[in-house]
Amino acid sequence: MQITLIGAGFCGSTLAVELLRQGGPDTRVTLVGQPETFGRGVAYGAARPEHVLNVRAKDLGADAQAPTGFADTLALGERGRMAFLPRLAYGEYLQSHLQQATESASGFARIEEEAIGVDRVPGGFRVLLANGEDFFSDVVVLTVGALPPQRLAGVGPRLAVDPRYIGWPWQDGAIDRIPPGARLLIVGAGLTMADVAVTLRQRDHRGPITALSRHGFLPQAHLEVPGAPLELPPGVLQALRDHDLRTLVRTLRQLSTVVDDWRRVVDALRPHLQPFWRGLDQAARARFLRHLRSHWEAMRHRVAPAVSKQVQAMQASGQLRVLSGRLLRARLGVHDVEALIRPRGGESTWLGHFDVVIRATGLDTDIERTSHPLVATLRDSGLLGADPLGLGVDADHHLQLRDPFGTPVTGLYCLGPLLRGQLWEITAVPELRTAARTLAARLLSQQARAGRGHATDDAALREAG
Repeated sequence: MQITLIGAGFCGSTLAVELLRQGGPDTRVTLVGQPETFGRGVAYGAARPEHVLNVRAKDLGADAQAPTGFADTLALGERGRMAFLPRLAYGEYLQSHLQQATESASGFARIEEEAIGVDRVPGGFRVLLANGEDFFSDVVVLTVGALPPQRLAGVGPRLAVDPRYIGWPWQDGAIDRIPPGARLLIVGAGLTMADVAVTLRQRDHRGPITALSRHGFLPQAHLEVPGAPLELPPGVLQALRDHDLRTLVRTLRQLSTVVDDWRRVVDALRPHLQPFWRGLDQAARARFLRHLRSHWEAMRHRVAPAVSKQVQAMQASGQLRVLSGRLLRARLGVHDVEALIRPRGGESTWLGHFDVVIRATGLDTDIERTSHPLVATLRDSGLLGADPLGLGVDADHHLQLRDPFGTPVTGLYCLGPLLRGQLWEITAVPELRTAARTLAARLLSQQARAGRGHATDDAALREAG
């Protein structure tokens, strides 16, 4: 059975390694991805030297059975294992991890080319590449990661194609072309904004910076030394088992008043969140997204202490101002960019004047609005159904994709952030490596069953002959 993984970032490379490890070197695996970030993905392949990981080195092993693998590979001491290392170093580790697992694997193939389509054909799928070539595969797994950023709502058509609008800050040296004294509007105040702020500070940017988001929440910081693991009390565990969002929030608020640091509570919740989310009905998920999502993401997706200190220093100096509100309109004016902003909770609007607008709104998984060539083609051809809340794709418990009518598409799977609608917590290394191991085992068990079926058919034919 030929298994093709489309997307050669963390998800694709980790799943490839798991398939080869569990199935043996003869397992037929093809990994398809862009040549410039093959084996690393955009998150680690397009990072800059000043960008550091948001997780301590000791927790970033790509193998679910060896979670300390990253730190072990670098032979880090205790201090280094607790550090937040450069993302470029992690990208190199992922490439090396993939290389070691595949160099003696006769059934492994790498295709450094963009996949732009997948057609369903008898017995499997036809994978279409941007160079005009195509090939057959029995099974296809989408491991494309998050989707490319969409144009901000309210951005005028002239501004959208002007250098003064930066839709993705890490593309083609866009930030390096910003004049040091430029007045900047950054739309988004999460992890991407923090990275942009650090890069601007590294470049000695002098101009004022305004960060705008709906709630104005900055990502919280990790502690220099993490607290001890927390055992959740019975009331919290019961609310998790009952999938009772309201009671869970109430019990967590009570717990936070007696625990020395809220980070311990958030970290203790993580192993329970996927089954909890699966058990929530659509209405409860929508309430969470509407009322709690921004609070949760600011606490859950934390930055390294050094990054937080730099952002705070920019705020303290007055260079960085964080606003809560909504961008209604951004257009090219006579001399600059005019941005009409409605502050949160206010009825009046404010017209700001900026030299550059930067989109930094973070993770995008809405397949209904995406222009991603492969995902858009699969969606339009009826092979992909969308999560009703815009969180990604529709999939079953085995990570097999469903079509727009809710019918599983046999042989078509997904791994990564596009599964947020089913799992919610599926964007970080610990959850992704566990999911990769589980999916690899499932695909290989299907292969074994198919092999036994063929063997039975062959025996019957020989007996009949």
